[in-house]
Amino acid sequence: MNTVALRHFKPLRALAKFHQANAGPSCQNSSTLSTSTDLLEMPPCDFTPTQYKGMSKDRIMEIRQTYCHPMTMKVTFYKKPMFINQGHMQWLFDVDGRRYLDFFAGVATVSVGHCHPGVTAAAEKQLRTLGHTSHIYVFPSMHEYCEKLASHLPDPLKVVYLTNSGSEANDLAICMARMYTGNFDLIAFRGGYHGGSPQSMGLTSLHGYKYPIATGLGCTNTMCPDVFRGPWGGSHCRDSPVQTIRSCNCAQGYCMANEKYLEQLKETFYTSVPSRIAAFFAEPIQGIGGAVQYPKTFLKEAYKLVRERGGVCIADEVQTGFGRTGDHFWGFQGHDVLPDIVTMAKGIANGFPMGAVVTTREIADSFTAGIHFNTFGGNPLACSIASSVLDTIKEEGLQKNSLELGTYMMTELAKLRDKYEIIGDVRGKGLQIGVEMVQDKASRRPLPHQDMAAIFEDIKDMGVLIGKGGVYGQTFRIKPPMCITLEDVNFFLSVFKKSIQNHMEGR
Repeated sequence: MNTVALRHFKPLRALAKFHQANAGPSCQNSSTLSTSTDLLEMPPCDFTPTQYKGMSKDRIMEIRQTYCHPMTMKVTFYKKPMFINQGHMQWLFDVDGRRYLDFFAGVATVSVGHCHPGVTAAAEKQLRTLGHTSHIYVFPSMHEYCEKLASHLPDPLKVVYLTNSGSEANDLAICMARMYTGNFDLIAFRGGYHGGSPQSMGLTSLHGYKYPIATGLGCTNTMCPDVFRGPWGGSHCRDSPVQTIRSCNCAQGYCMANEKYLEQLKETFYTSVPSRIAAFFAEPIQGIGGAVQYPKTFLKEAYKLVRERGGVCIADEVQTGFGRTGDHFWGFQGHDVLPDIVTMAKGIANGFPMGAVVTTREIADSFTAGIHFNTFGGNPLACSIASSVLDTIKEEGLQKNSLELGTYMMTELAKLRDKYEIIGDVRGKGLQIGVEMVQDKASRRPLPHQDMAAIFEDIKDMGVLIGKGGVYGQTFRIKPPMCITLEDVNFFLSVFKKSIQNHMEGR
């Protein structure tokens, strides 16, 4: 294991002792960020960022407002925007040199760490050899990567087509499913996110991503089996270290919520689609929807119902893949299912634009009547980076790290849930975590936007970056690079607790 990896697995001990024993070179802002005794000191790191000498913040914002599409302003995080200059592993640095612990990883995308030295070296080596060519030619890096990626998937999922993004991958999966089955209609969950292209937008079921135009024809959204916010739930529904606060009287091995949600899926089949469908899309854990998890056996039974109607089952692993969920390399494996098609992106190449569709030989062969071509999909640079990511996950034990630290973090967050009325739910697996905020636990009404924004800003001001999601924007999304340490997790927990205390005291 290399020196970067060794930093990730320090033995469990008090943070104060850790800081005393490991004094030495560290990044800026490693001192305590607050005089409060319940806010831990930010962990040190051994990297010094390059001093920023670029244009001023005012000039950047002037250009952003004048020349960049207004959508870039609409989705800018924070009341006081972040001006990012540099990244290193789990850290980001702004133009003023302040250091932030990144617990959102560029929307669950930076899988092994910002500017990971091994990944960076692979990119530099490839750029000096062959920066770009398309798969109209035969070159080693694409074929080496396709074989390596396929080795991480079970039979018969062994045929790979490389794209640039998750939206492209899902578009291609739609086309493959329709060609293979001869059917047209698609089903996906409410609250799911599958991309922003005109086709995948139909699968996406979050109002903020919808436009008043025709998109994704043939897409039907069915009830999401959300055992916290949905009409049915219980105390042992989901595959997670933490269950909901809801109670149930289900006998061992039986889940009433699962049966009720399956009835809703059957209702969709009976009322909203033809007797034959093309495909069913599902994220193993909903990402932008707020780390929503389903009853343990729901997907397994849903897959059976879909196949009875001629459809194929598609696992959208854009956010759950590549070891992030901890106990398995792919999210679908946690449901004990075998999809017909798997789509992936984000963490596949640590932030470099890349996606993939992996399917069976039979389905792949059905999609050869015409020509499907992607100029940049599978280019040498992307493949070399993605190959290095797979190597890094294995060599540095990052899947195990995700499992151990994610389980610990969720367990500690659940203690905060039990203490504070506005924390309604803690859920997820590995480093795919959601914390749903509510006005009160009895009603489970979403915490208002202004309250979410205030807590969100406070967490950033104390040095940690997280995300937001959920149908109502009520869920904090915690999805850090998989290289984080125990010390990082404890620092985040102290910041999150302090932000909740600050909010409760200021109400």
